[in-house]
Formats: sequence, C-alpha cells, structure tokens
Amino acid sequence: MIFHKILINWYLGNKRDLPWRNTNDPYRIWLSEIMLQQTRIEQGLPYYMSFTSSFPTVFDLANASQDEVLKLWQGLGYYSRARNLHETAKFVAYELEGVFPKNYKDLLKLKGIGDYTASAISSICYNEVAPVVDGNVYRVLARYFDIDTPINSSAGIKEFKALAAELIDEKNPATYNQAIMDFGALQCKPQNPLCETCPLSDSCLALKNNKIALLPVKLKKAKVKKRYFNYMVFLSDENKTLLEQRIGKGIWEGLYQFPLLESTSLIDAEALLAESSVFLEGEGFDPKITLYNDTPIIHKLSHQHIYTRFWIVENTKLGDIGIPLTKIKEYPVPVLIANFINEFELSEY
Repeated sequence: MIFHKILINWYLGNKRDLPWRNTNDPYRIWLSEIMLQQTRIEQGLPYYMSFTSSFPTVFDLANASQDEVLKLWQGLGYYSRARNLHETAKFVAYELEGVFPKNYKDLLKLKGIGDYTASAISSICYNEVAPVVDGNVYRVLARYFDIDTPINSSAGIKEFKALAAELIDEKNPATYNQAIMDFGALQCKPQNPLCETCPLSDSCLALKNNKIALLPVKLKKAKVKKRYFNYMVFLSDENKTLLEQRIGKGIWEGLYQFPLLESTSLIDAEALLAESSVFLEGEGFDPKITLYNDTPIIHKLSHQHIYTRFWIVENTKLGDIGIPLTKIKEYPVPVLIANFINEFELSEY
C-alpha cells in the first residue's frame, strides 16, 4: 500500500472530532488555522468556540473593534495573528463582498496568510492539490525518509515542500492533508511516538536507523534577550487607575498595560522615582510606592524573557485620565497583566 493510502486509512479510523472538521466554510477553516499556528488544539479550541459564537460570519468579525478582537484573543499569545485576522476580515468583507479567494495563489495575498495556511484552506475548502507543511508534517517526513536537513533552513523548507508535493493524494488532497497533520500530532508525536503501533513502521528509515529522537533537525535559535519591566499600578482616592495602549511594532501591539518603565536590570524604589518622574509629578502629589512582588515574574516569549515587577502607587489623584477599577477587566491586556489583576483582585479594590 502506498504512502498516502496508508495515512488516509489511518486517519479514517483515528481522526479527531473537531468543530472545523464538520464544515468547508472558508471563514471557519481560516479562523481555525490562524488560531492553531504555534498553538496546541487543546488551548485553541475554546478560543475558536468563543470567536465563532461572537463573530459567526466574516462580516461580524470585520465590524468588531480591534479592542473587542484583542480582548477575545487575550491569553492566546502571538497577538499579531489577531491584528492580521481583523485586517483580513475587513478586507474580505468590504473589498471581496465576504467571499474568500478560492485558490492557493490568491489566498496567499491576504494579510497573515502564508504558505501553510493558504495550502490548508485551498485544499480543505476547494480540494485544490496544495500540500501542507507544518510542524507535524516536517516531523513525519523527516523521520520516515530519514532527512536531516534543518527544517527551519531555506534549503529544508524547499526540500520538504517539494517532497510533500510528490506525496499528496491528488484525488483527495483535503483528506490527505488533514491525515498527515493528525498523524504527526497523534501517532508520530515529538516525544514518545507510538512506533509500535505505527502503520508505517516497516518502512520508516529513522526507526530502522535508530534516529527517531534525532529528527527533525532544527537550527538553533538566536540568543534569548532579557528585558526588565516595571509596571506602575496607580490606585487613586477615587478608585481609579491608569492604563496605556502599547503602540509601535513590538510585542503586544494594541494591548493595554499599566504605565511602564523598562530598565536594564532590576531596580529599587529610588531608581523608579528618578526614572519615572513624568508619571509621578504634580501639584500636591505625594505618592506612596510599594513593591508588590520582590521576586520578578518571568514571562517567557520565543526570543525574549521578560522579568516583571509591579509597583503599587497610592495617594494619587487621577481625575479624568483615570479608569475606574471596576472597568479594568474590559480592556484587552497581556496575560501577564491579566494574571496580576486577578491575583491582586484589582477590580474589587
């Protein structure tokens, strides 16, 4: 039995029951694929259900505000996905009259859609012969064919894409693509793959050569950068606080945060006062500053680790610039700040 037939046969008996598997609506397929980029299904599924409930059509998503979209996305990470999702929804709704492109080439032109997502949507929705290559597919192909070309190198990307194109079932690309992805997720897992029950074990070269644990190969990532964030949590006599929206192209663009002072290392209250005078000046302004967490909270992102401490700033008057503490949970914030708000019970302060 040839490769694609084995995978499809396995899939028909083992596929996961997922809500986007019961439709070929490109809006819902697109939504699921964007959400599941660099995200486990277990984590992404509740978000998918929330989004499809709140925004059942691409028009509903397009008509939402960015704050609404980011708030619903809060905690899923990689927030550029949410911003691109919103921009593409507006383009499809307003420029394409709600109709998604029907082929790989045109899907690739949409913001936030790369090779993998365009292949997934075009094959699943329109049965186009467009091979998907995601982390699961890289792993299956690298092991089965014993390929040690790094999967995150330009040579590796080209080699695995060409191989995937050779192997795809041209008569049933939608099922094949979903089969090989599920096979990588459930059978040929990153750790402790189920080689004993694998239908490809007799011909798997990595298993034959005792290299399962060594494949696929990835080039080492760049050195992780350390950053030190000092958030000033203002608590006024009027039960208000301050939030600011992050701008620019850095992490968490569009989300809200407490006034931030970024330092080159951990600092004390004296240094905080010296560096953040713009926040801590004013007539009759005599703030009381206390450190909430002496041990920094380490928030790990792909290329940076953020060492965070929260400073409570009391005896302040914020007036019209303040936000009522009772409304603080309405704002989309990084999960780091959301956890602090819940732990400190700030909305009930």
